[in-house]
Amino acid sequence: MSKKPVRKAVLPVAGLGTRVLPATKVMPKEMLPVFDRPAIHYVVDEARAAGIEHFVFVTGRNKASIEDYFDTAYELEMTLEAKGKTKLLEELRADLPAPGACSFVRQQAPLGLGHAVWCAREIVGNEPFAVLLPDMIMRAETPCLAAMAKAYQSIGGNLISVEEVPMEDVSSYGVIEPGARKGDLIEMLGMVEKPAVKDAPSNMMISGRYILQPEIFDALDEQKPGAGGEIQLTDAMLKLMETSPFHALPFTGETFDTGSKTGYLRAAAAFGLGDPEHGAEVRRILESLLKR
Repeated sequence: MSKKPVRKAVLPVAGLGTRVLPATKVMPKEMLPVFDRPAIHYVVDEARAAGIEHFVFVTGRNKASIEDYFDTAYELEMTLEAKGKTKLLEELRADLPAPGACSFVRQQAPLGLGHAVWCAREIVGNEPFAVLLPDMIMRAETPCLAAMAKAYQSIGGNLISVEEVPMEDVSSYGVIEPGARKGDLIEMLGMVEKPAVKDAPSNMMISGRYILQPEIFDALDEQKPGAGGEIQLTDAMLKLMETSPFHALPFTGETFDTGSKTGYLRAAAAFGLGDPEHGAEVRRILESLLKR
């Protein structure tokens, strides 16, 4: 069982963002601002907090702004320097990944999450890696992926984050079939993608964070299209589960689904309220709107 350190993360950012159209007609959904920074910024920060050293963005058409965002903006930096806005300039530079720490690969066709992960195989290579779904911004005292990376060091194998949802909502998510408890971890016996309520093995949804062994690429190589005619990551994980252990780590913080209009609004309000400089003003604004 491999316990190599998890150094690389795959971020599938090729989706069209149809749930938040028309805002995403010309702007990637990952670049929509959640208060004062793009949604993707929070996800990369979470990965950094877990010790991730290399970020593999699986992109598609009209996603060039993501690559630009994680690059140096020379004209902007020169302007800020000329105007003496040193603090802002330092903040921008501190947010940049190290040179060579980002790779960008194309998913030429929308063939599903499993296909997007498979597109990163040459860069990931033969080592364990993380997958972070950029729609899901997660907030907790210990960031989700950092907690997973710590648990991974003790148990190895494959690890996913889960959250409890109301039973009546399970048909909107992938959920796990839980087995025995091992401290904070739950042994996984299976997974089901968007089950009917009567068929759901639990109310523990898969919440968008994974640590996977490189053998998942072999399973994806052979994976046939599943639900929606797409290559489903869940199907490949079920195949890998036949030979490699899977565990789930319950996440107890807050998760914001920025891929929906109301989820995006909730995220923007929550991070605005939590901002140390502007939080009080944001609260006054929201309260005044509610009084109308």
